Amino acid sequence: MGETILGEDFIMTPGGKGANQAVAAAKLGAEVYLVAKLGDDVFAEQSLNNFKKEAVNTKYVTQIKDAPSGVALITVDDAGNNVIVVAPGANQKLSAEDVKEAESDISSSGALVAQLEVPLKTVEFAAQLANDSGVPFILDPAPAQKLSPALLKMVDVLTPNETEAQILTGIEVTSNRDSPARRVAGKARMASETCLTTVKNLLECGAKAVILTMGAKGFLLATNDRTEFVPAVKADAVDATAAGDAFTGSLAFGLAAGRKLFDAALFAGHVAALSVTKMGAQSSMPTAEEVESFMK
Repeated sequence: MGETILGEDFIMTPGGKGANQAVAAAKLGAEVYLVAKLGDDVFAEQSLNNFKKEAVNTKYVTQIKDAPSGVALITVDDAGNNVIVVAPGANQKLSAEDVKEAESDISSSGALVAQLEVPLKTVEFAAQLANDSGVPFILDPAPAQKLSPALLKMVDVLTPNETEAQILTGIEVTSNRDSPARRVAGKARMASETCLTTVKNLLECGAKAVILTMGAKGFLLATNDRTEFVPAVKADAVDATAAGDAFTGSLAFGLAAGRKLFDAALFAGHVAALSVTKMGAQSSMPTAEEVESFMK
């Protein structure tokens, strides 16, 4: 507190969890519609230009004059770890009515993804629309807050990281591998007892599937029928910013393409690993060709 420290380079790049996930899916080849709000400022102009460049459909992206565009202030250390402060701005103005405008495209989509950088009531409305249409609903619970059982019961796949899972459940999540999940491909790497307890709790609260992302350690996938710990794909990390968004966006891409959950998650793990090898958020999202080459 009160200390001033020297940093290195300052970089300004398009971001936002929903925007990052939309770009991640679009760069893989999905047809993506983004439902969002921007301010009437230079950041909005830059965002809209970037969406156009990345082929994200902005039919449901609106601008307002009474709030600035949302921004995130991110510090990254030499190991690629980050700390993020979000100033939501216009994101907080996104309403159920805005989502209702997109109902026809939501009902015909292969997956709907939401985050918690917009009002919770708006997320709940979107979840209900997806459920009513039989569309898989993926929720990235960040920035984390307590969620109602009613919302969790509408979630097909919940993708928290360890910190978010702890806030959602109140269970302290540690990285010590003191109890094994089922091993994958003979790997002796294990998820901790607290991780297993946390995902079990979220399943009991109503989520149909939980993927607990654990950064460089990997991820833990759990349904009522299966629990698997998958070690992270090795990559030379430069910047971990938006790695979780790369995972969620590519997971949605995989599910919408008809992949089974476990296969879609394995694919998403490779996409996330590849994303940390580049600086930035949306600029770090790989193309389908890059992922295919990386997986080979």
